Amino acid sequence: MMLNMSLVFSGMASIEPRYFDARTGFSLPSRIGLRPPRETLCLDRDLELGVVSHWIRSTRKILHQAASRLGQGSEMATSKSNGQPQLLFVDGTLEELAKEMADYLKSDEAKQLLTKGAAKEEVLSKLVAASQALSTVPEKEYTAASNLMIHLVLQSADPKKHLPALCSNLAKPPMGNSPVHGPGLSLNALTTVFNLLKQEDPIRARVFMEIIKFLRAYGMFDSLRPYLDKLPDWIDSWDCGEEFERKLYQEVADAALEAGEDELSYESILKALRTFDDDDKEELSSDQAQRISLRAVKMAISSNTHFLFQDIRAVPSVQALSESHPIYSQLLDIFAEQDLEDYNDFNDEHKGWIEQQKFDQVKLHRKMRLLTFASLAAATPSREIEYAKIAKALQIPEEDVEMWAIDVIRAGLVEGKLSQKRSMFLVHKVTYRVFGQRQYQELATRVDHWRATLQNVLGVLKQEHENAKSQREREMQDLERKMNNAGMGQGVQGRRQQRERTDNDD
Repeated sequence: MMLNMSLVFSGMASIEPRYFDARTGFSLPSRIGLRPPRETLCLDRDLELGVVSHWIRSTRKILHQAASRLGQGSEMATSKSNGQPQLLFVDGTLEELAKEMADYLKSDEAKQLLTKGAAKEEVLSKLVAASQALSTVPEKEYTAASNLMIHLVLQSADPKKHLPALCSNLAKPPMGNSPVHGPGLSLNALTTVFNLLKQEDPIRARVFMEIIKFLRAYGMFDSLRPYLDKLPDWIDSWDCGEEFERKLYQEVADAALEAGEDELSYESILKALRTFDDDDKEELSSDQAQRISLRAVKMAISSNTHFLFQDIRAVPSVQALSESHPIYSQLLDIFAEQDLEDYNDFNDEHKGWIEQQKFDQVKLHRKMRLLTFASLAAATPSREIEYAKIAKALQIPEEDVEMWAIDVIRAGLVEGKLSQKRSMFLVHKVTYRVFGQRQYQELATRVDHWRATLQNVLGVLKQEHENAKSQREREMQDLERKMNNAGMGQGVQGRRQQRERTDNDD
């Protein structure tokens, strides 16, 4: 999986991935065609003359060599057996490329080693040390130079020996010559290193860490956001160990926090906490585990949007705070399932502690009132709460109840509506802060209430059914009686008419 960050800057729509021809020093567009490149990044200033014709010849040569190697099953065609594309096309031997790089970086030590025919690793070490000069190169030459440097390092028998220093140098943008696009150019170079490594290569983890630090330093967290969902799978493939995974998530948390993404930062801290072994009590009570746990607790309690604490209370290292930091554990329990009165008792018991720990007392007090409102709504079977009862629980004037009702609805803890005429808050839906034995009892009480209500409704329906049945029977009886009466009347009238006809006949 490739990390392909598309960055947008003023005056530049995006930085396009480019293929680099190390022999000519040209950075070719990713879609190679027989047309001049939109920009030429030259390592050798003498090559600027005749750039168009030279570029066409070089492009044809590269394509011809690539086709030839593909047909022969060469190393270039098979070097990415996992389906990852070849991002850099180079032409020339390692010695020739290293000499060009040494000349460009003005590394006398590397030149001397090349002249003496020194080992490849020694030459690469000197070139990597000299690569810090990349931060001073002109903007149009940076991509070509950094691509060549990356290619040379990846030819090493042990690239991980050189990549940390190289990534550190690439993370220093050419701000002097490119104050606007400098960070984007450096980020492109770092992501090129990431993309050229195999997916399962553990070195990728180190490079990704450098990318996160770079994005954090230059306020570019939005470029990282699309790849956070892929991070767990990447970590599994890298198999970099729990310690590094923990550091990686902490770095993501720091970057997210500085970008104003408090909830994302909190989630990353929880992921870092879950890297500790749940069965190792010594590890759970270590200074590192306790430090990260305290940070998570502070973030959860201080957050303006986080109101449910079951996730953090389920983390073993946080549970271990009950022994090492009992006051923090007590405060977390209060915010998880208790109410405003308990919070006030806590403040009376530990006077000044909230301020000493640099909590915002006003923010915590407001949050506790919202949580108390939610608990009150959840504990009311009738789903109708009087204003006076809300005012008492929240310790506020009754005229402020409607304002707090609106706030708790905005927080997503409760859904309902106000009845000003009846001075009641009608609960439609409520979020349970915890669901333990107490909540099961409340649910059982509510179910019993519903059952009694349904039984009453059922009794009324049965009674109405019986009444309707009796009414139908009475109506049928009345109808039969009327029909019988009508039949008798017709019989008498018939006999009377018969007698009249008989008399007439006589």
